[in-house]
Order: sequence, then structure tokens, then C-alpha cells
Amino acid sequence: MLLAHPAAAQTQARQWHELSLAEAGFLPDAGERIDRAFASGELNGLHGLVVLRHGKIALERYFSGADEIWGDSRGVIAFNADELHDLRSVSKSIVGLIYTIALADGLVPKPEAPLLASFPDYPDLAADPERQQLKVAHVLTMTMGLAWDESLPYSDPRNSEIAMEYAPDRYRFVLDRPIARPPGEAWAYSGGATALLGHLIAKGSGKRLGEFARERLFAPLGIDRFAWTNGLDGREAAASGLRLRPRDLAAIGQLLLDKGSHAGRQIVPADWLEQCLTAQTQTKDGLGYGYQWYLGRDRAGEPWFGAFGNGGQRLIVSPRQQLVIAIAAGNYNKPGGERMSAKLANEFVFGALAQ
Repeated sequence: MLLAHPAAAQTQARQWHELSLAEAGFLPDAGERIDRAFASGELNGLHGLVVLRHGKIALERYFSGADEIWGDSRGVIAFNADELHDLRSVSKSIVGLIYTIALADGLVPKPEAPLLASFPDYPDLAADPERQQLKVAHVLTMTMGLAWDESLPYSDPRNSEIAMEYAPDRYRFVLDRPIARPPGEAWAYSGGATALLGHLIAKGSGKRLGEFARERLFAPLGIDRFAWTNGLDGREAAASGLRLRPRDLAAIGQLLLDKGSHAGRQIVPADWLEQCLTAQTQTKDGLGYGYQWYLGRDRAGEPWFGAFGNGGQRLIVSPRQQLVIAIAAGNYNKPGGERMSAKLANEFVFGALAQ
């Protein structure tokens, strides 16, 4: 069994302020439309929604539904504002932020640094001339060029992330994959890349990934509760194991809007955050991809930043609209499970803006 190890801190919980729908610029029936759509089955699997406008809560909804922690059933949960929820691969994007914090502290190698220099236990891999081309930047942007396939269901042991979990050494498993193409040539979705990134942070800080995240990201944001599910080797599953409340996920989105600053404190250095949110490559769907973050343009051509996870987990940040959307859902491993979240964001949040 994969156990979630909760982490709590002596942290002052964030105090939230709310806006009426009218003050936030939404149509007056925006919340009721979501309620009706959920009741009719149109938003099946929705567990929680928090929408921020100008840093304040404009919309918030919670529903009951079947849930799990990294594959272990929790049964039906009546969700509320205080319930932690799997983020799945949204975890990757948050690890990208944590890396930038560690980078500013000089705790992790810079993007241009040779990757295998940080893994001295694998001299045989470091001696491979082709693998010597790997840089930390290739991990950050998922352009390592190593064979990796997460297109199979996560219940299938041939899925590369699942195979990594069962490997005797997860980091050797990732770094020893066959070379499929030159590093930097093409983006390929890889939880293995985020696992390596998590290792760099833990190694450089001398702390577990979750503990460093608590001290340098979560506590300064007023996030006083979280959990990070461990993999089979006892280390945090960097790529998919983080659990947060939707409000706290939204707080991270607001941090992006505020250029890394909160309550007068620069939590993420603005220059590194800008690099993190700058397209370094392109995904197979044509989105930009920065340091573990998806980047796109809305219909008006304005930028948005995003993080996506299995089951419909989603964080969308729109600078033009000063809008943050955090979605928690339970459509895990279902084909098209992300469509509900896309529909919710596009039709019921952006589509409900009156101004």
C-alpha cells in the first residue's frame, strides 16, 4: 500500500476574502448554473471548484463523490473546503516552482548544468557519450530524449511511471532508459523527469522534498495542511503524490499572478518565475511548455498558465482576467476524464464572465 504522510506546520492559516459574483464580474447565476449542471450529470466527477478574481474568492463549490488516494479507494466523500485532494500531475508543476526557489538559494544545479554530474552513483551512465549531453534543462522541460511511455493505463505495469515505482532504484531506472532521440529535440511526457527534479531538490536542500516545500513555499503562503504520498521506496512521489485543498491550490495560482510575491514577501524570485513560465518547448498538443508548466493563449491571444492532473485536476491562471481556477475531480484513469474540467473552466467560469 502507498501511504500518504501528512505534514502539518505551525503556520498561520491564510485568511481569505470573498467577492460577490457582481463585484467579481460574473453573471448572477454563475453558481446556480454549476449546481444544476452537476445535478444533471453534465459535470460528473466534480469534487471541488475555487475561482479567484483579483485575489479574492468569487466562486466556490463542493460536491460528494467517490475518491481515492493514489489508487487506494476512499469511498464516497462529502467534499468541503478543508478536505485534502490528490493533485496527481499538477504536482509536477508545483515541483517546478520548488526547483526555482531552491535554484535562487544555490541549492540545485542551474538548468545548463550537466545532469549526470548530480548522480555520481551511476558512473557507467555518466561514461556514455550520448547521455553526457543531458542537462538539467532537459529534465525541467521533459525533453530528455529517453524512451518513456505513460500512454498506457496507470494500472498497467508496462506504463513507464508504474515501472519506475517498482524498480529497485527509481533514478537509475529513469536515467538508464534507451535513448530515443537527442536531448532537447522533442517534448515527451515523463513523470520520471519530475522524479529526478525532486531528487535534485532533496539532495541540494538536505531535506525531504515535502519538508523543503513546506518551509519555502507552503508555509509562506499560509498553507498549513498538505500531504505527499510516498512511492514504494519511501520517497515522495514527486510527479503525482501531492495532496492539497482546492483553496491552497488556488493560492499557488495567485502566486503566479503576483509574480512570486505574497504578503510583502518574495517567495519565488520574479526572474526565475518568468523563466519557469516561458515556453522552452512545445507539447504534442501544440501548447507551450516551460519548467513543468503548460502555457497557452486564450481566444483573445492572451496568455494563460496551467497545470493538469489525472482525473480532471486542473489549475488555470489567466493574467488578463486576473483569474485563477482550481478544480478537484475524481475521474481518475477514465478516458476523456479531463473533458469535464475543460468544460467547467471554459463554459461555466470563463463563459460566466460578464465583464
